[in-house]
Amino acid sequence: MQPIIFQGLPAFSDFRIKALQTALNASLKASEDSGAGLSAPSVHISSIDSVEVYFIEAEGPLDEQTSKRACNLLSAQHHFDRLEKGGGFFVTPRKGTISPWSSKATDIFHNCGLDAVAHVERGIHFLITTTDGLVLGIEDLGLALLALHDRMTETVYDDVSDFFRHFEPAPLRTVPLMAEGPESFAKANIDWGLAMSPEEIDYLVKAYQKMERDPTDAELVMFSQVNSEHCRHKIFNADWIVDGEQSERSLFKMIRNTHALNPDGVLVAYSDNSGVLEGAPGDWWEVDQQDGSFAYKKSASQLDILCKVETHNHPTAISPFPGAATGVGGEIRDEGATGIGGRPKAGLSAFMVSNLEVPGYTQPWEKPIAEHPKRMATPMDIMIEGPIGGASFGNEFGRPQLCGMFRTLQLEHNGQHRGYHKPIMAAGGMGNLKREHVAKKDIPPTALII
Repeated sequence: MQPIIFQGLPAFSDFRIKALQTALNASLKASEDSGAGLSAPSVHISSIDSVEVYFIEAEGPLDEQTSKRACNLLSAQHHFDRLEKGGGFFVTPRKGTISPWSSKATDIFHNCGLDAVAHVERGIHFLITTTDGLVLGIEDLGLALLALHDRMTETVYDDVSDFFRHFEPAPLRTVPLMAEGPESFAKANIDWGLAMSPEEIDYLVKAYQKMERDPTDAELVMFSQVNSEHCRHKIFNADWIVDGEQSERSLFKMIRNTHALNPDGVLVAYSDNSGVLEGAPGDWWEVDQQDGSFAYKKSASQLDILCKVETHNHPTAISPFPGAATGVGGEIRDEGATGIGGRPKAGLSAFMVSNLEVPGYTQPWEKPIAEHPKRMATPMDIMIEGPIGGASFGNEFGRPQLCGMFRTLQLEHNGQHRGYHKPIMAAGGMGNLKREHVAKKDIPPTALII
């Protein structure tokens, strides 16, 4: 079924519209100068008309009351009617994905009793007009569209009739390892884009040959993703060689050695979603579930301290705002999932990037050492969007970002380039939990896992 579309408020301020107009015109001129632009010379954008749009997935048309309540929740004005004017296009999250905003908005709709709405998503509709009155489309703008959307999480569409289309899950594929040997594994590594090293392939080939069965694509994708955005998990327990001498401890054991030498005051370390430090007696504000009144009350308890820091580097490098936002969100989730339930209180975020190279404000130490990879956001973009993304998620959740850290580093040392082209984005925080909630409960053998 086609989505129900509501039209909202203007998507950008006049300041943002002016900046977008400048960026689009500069990109179009560059395309024209290179011969890759429009056939018409000197195309110049005179106006950008952009409005927020909201897509509703429902079993059928919404009744008048539900439509009115949906518009109130979304600050929408009316049903979308700009297609009647002709032209324009949508910028939305990729079809088939669910954005963090959509998850929260859909929950709010259901909590407000709007169960007829299965899914809600948002986007922007653009009408871009030239000085000659030409309304530009997707093909007309070409690479200039990169100024209007995040190419990693969003796409540009002129047809959204299938926006909520549901696809059947694809069947599992297997590598014919037992019949065709290791060569089939190497071929799958290339065909499926697994990016595994020869050593990893050898390891898996031996493991599956020992099990006497073929590996599935689901298993191999999971294994290839173990090298996650947080850290290189596959090498954490590898041998650690410093200045030619092999350490008695692996990298992870070296990290844990600090706690092993100084365990006092630490209740939980390296065994749960967050660390837990000894706290102090205090009052816990909670709902009274004993007498049936469900009134809030203060309960005297021993309140211990949650603490956690993790990184979210690669997502922030690819898409700074959502990358940093989900880094903060994941850290908040981990505090809440410590023991049998913690309470996040305050957060921080940290960013380490290569030279900013602020236009018109080049610093003496900023040398043209190494070209920045096109596939990654620039340090400037990361520092404009990343901190706002992290703070946005924390504030929307109700846990403020109270502090942070920022540094740049890019230099040449012994003939090698050093820097943070791939940035470091660290999300951390502190919270509380009751002493009786610190330890997780045992799961009995007959328990059902959802």
